Amino acid sequence: MMQPMRTVVAAAGIVVICAGIAASGQAAPYRLVPGWGALPNGATWGEVPGMAIDAKGKLYAFHRAEPPIVELDRDGKILKMWGEKLFAWPHGIRIDRFGNLWITDGQARNGIGQQVFKYSPDGKLLMTLGTKGVRGDGPDTFGGPCDVAVAANGDIFVADGHQNSRVVKFDKDGKFIKAWGKRGEGPGEFNLPHTIVIDSRGRVLVGDRSNNRIQMFDQDGAYIDQWTQFGTPSGMYVAPDDSLYVVDYNVKKGVFVGSARDGSVKYKIDDAVAEGVAVDKDGNIYVGETVPGTTLTGQPGGHIVRKLEKTK
Repeated sequence: MMQPMRTVVAAAGIVVICAGIAASGQAAPYRLVPGWGALPNGATWGEVPGMAIDAKGKLYAFHRAEPPIVELDRDGKILKMWGEKLFAWPHGIRIDRFGNLWITDGQARNGIGQQVFKYSPDGKLLMTLGTKGVRGDGPDTFGGPCDVAVAANGDIFVADGHQNSRVVKFDKDGKFIKAWGKRGEGPGEFNLPHTIVIDSRGRVLVGDRSNNRIQMFDQDGAYIDQWTQFGTPSGMYVAPDDSLYVVDYNVKKGVFVGSARDGSVKYKIDDAVAEGVAVDKDGNIYVGETVPGTTLTGQPGGHIVRKLEKTK
């Protein structure tokens, strides 16, 4: 097995760390930017399960501390923090092609949670899915909603996975269409569907985390195929060119850079043990971590955000 490469380079007065390996054994073209995303006034990050980025390059980190939504620029400067006392257990955050935020609240506590929210770019609540504070597996309840993907026609797909084992589909107005999946290991079955994206062909990719695979479906829920080369997927991001970024903090402990077209893996980056991931137009990767410990290259991990800057 190839061992991770770690090289320390001084550039522009800061220390950067080349992170990871390529399939060929050469160093992956990314470097970890130390100190990126520090919170103001000595505040500390909670668990960071969700990362998102809008068309202008503004980052959103969703973390389990107050206030839970943190907006940052690409240099890691904090722009805004909001959402205090709105969520029981912050989980997933996505941004659709219109700039709307889709947020999942994955547990029920103190009468709130177990819901999916749609916010406008300026923070106005536009839609709520699920029943406030109620766990279930019906058309208007969730059991641990983890992530959201929005299709080109506006249909909404929810990975409902921390207690349930299904994908739930709604139309653009939030009307229930169908659900598919049950607990199991077979095709179309799930053991913690934790992350969900839609590729350029309209296929729905579901990170079936505890089954150590990504499953692919059409938008009616028909099974297509599965990939096991991306470890235990906690978070995924698919770029317009179908570049696929997958994070695994459980087993292979790294960031995979590959392709949603054929499932190939180009790089594995070892300087993160992340749950959330987002990527900007230049290919820089931003991750959020939830689990304490260390990365494979010895970096302290957990309760942190990181930037992996693309170097070429």
